[in-house]
Amino acid sequence: MSKEILINITPQETRVAILENGVLHDLYIERSRSRGLVGNVYKGKVVRVLPGMEAAFVEIGLEKAAFLHVSDVAHKDKNNNHGEALHINQLLREGQEILVQVIKDQLGTKGARLTTNITIPSRYLVFMPNADNIGVSSRIENEEDRERLKNDLLAQEHRMKNAGYILRTAAEVADRDAIASDIKYLNRLWENINNTADVKVGNAVHKDLPLYLRVLRDMVDEDIEVIRVDSRETSNIMLEFAEKYVPEVAEFIEHYPGERPVFDLHGVEDEIQKGLERKVQLKSGGYLIIDQTEAMTTIDVNTGAYVGSRNLEETIFKTNLEAAQGIARQLRLRNLGGIVILDFIDMIEAEHKRQVMRALEKALEKDHARTSISEVSSLGLVEMTRKRTRESLEHVLCGTCPTCEGRGTIKTAETVCYEIFREILREARQFDARELLVLAAQDVVDMLVDEESSSLAELEDFIGIPIKFQAEALFTQEQFDVVIL
Repeated sequence: MSKEILINITPQETRVAILENGVLHDLYIERSRSRGLVGNVYKGKVVRVLPGMEAAFVEIGLEKAAFLHVSDVAHKDKNNNHGEALHINQLLREGQEILVQVIKDQLGTKGARLTTNITIPSRYLVFMPNADNIGVSSRIENEEDRERLKNDLLAQEHRMKNAGYILRTAAEVADRDAIASDIKYLNRLWENINNTADVKVGNAVHKDLPLYLRVLRDMVDEDIEVIRVDSRETSNIMLEFAEKYVPEVAEFIEHYPGERPVFDLHGVEDEIQKGLERKVQLKSGGYLIIDQTEAMTTIDVNTGAYVGSRNLEETIFKTNLEAAQGIARQLRLRNLGGIVILDFIDMIEAEHKRQVMRALEKALEKDHARTSISEVSSLGLVEMTRKRTRESLEHVLCGTCPTCEGRGTIKTAETVCYEIFREILREARQFDARELLVLAAQDVVDMLVDEESSSLAELEDFIGIPIKFQAEALFTQEQFDVVIL
């Protein structure tokens, strides 16, 4: 598999596209006005402890107080003398100042989520000052390699005692000197973070790297072929950073000087637009329908124009296999998280169901976000979860429709006409009016004076008050006003 990383830099935002075999799979967007907070460390103050929820709200300088659950509070001994788990009010008190890290950005109406189990990543390691264990990335599967890496780390003289480390996937090919360099870097960083005596509550004591540098630290693996950047200044900064911290990555960084935008050159802009559409076309002629709601995301699979060549069961099986690949790609591209319900086309043969599930699991192996999949339910649905730490593509690029307010539908002109009739009756009964003026959208006014003209005449006769109409160009179809003259 070949992997390309394209980086588009403007003063307002940074966009990173990750292409696998020429196809867009991941898109990251960081805007200067609203940079993500995940990974940032703050000096916080506990403003409220909620024993009933086993959680606390912590002030870290954001618009909303952030949320800290008892399971995310670091404590050497999580149990009391009786062996029972400690409660939130035994670990924290209101007014207490603590060092916290953001693990989930503010999403919609929910505030940021915090932890006191601080983790600081470098190229090869993740440093955990409040832990004391050594772990190895699950992506390193060879037991001999896992044991060798652990022993090499334990033998490092600069390793901080009574602290934890996780060896990242990239450490598999790193030598001892590279690991030692990472440890020294993390030691200096932690010393700066931990020195918070003069820092005010709500201030950040450590901010994660900007997106274009996180790319070098977190997203480069053995499949990388090129990292193409369309800003000379940024490519120079990345090159300096790489030569200092990740020298093996430096050779892949390349400045793109072309006049045609780098995203246009590789068809990324078109893919972004498709990533916002409800319908996703599959190559065979089948398609997916993706609906994103506050509670969950649903994905429906349809055969569409694909009629197959053998029989119905084979057609359905092939469509579902292709859909499994498409679903995995769309989850990554759109950054869909939380609960996801997949409605594959019903299959009769158990072997077909098994193969579709294995295809989905295999396609999701390359996903950086943690996923969990259930088997096909009795209703033919597959329930899965995908870890959500940042806003979806739709939430980053789009806002709620001012006309339908996110419902996806608006009332018909006929429905609005009948609402106007009821409002006219209400106004006529309550007030002593000589005349009524109805302000509404053009389509509603046209229907009132045309198709509903006889109903209108009956209403005028019933209330004994003349009714005038005025079309308002700025009114949506649902808006109207009845004015007493």
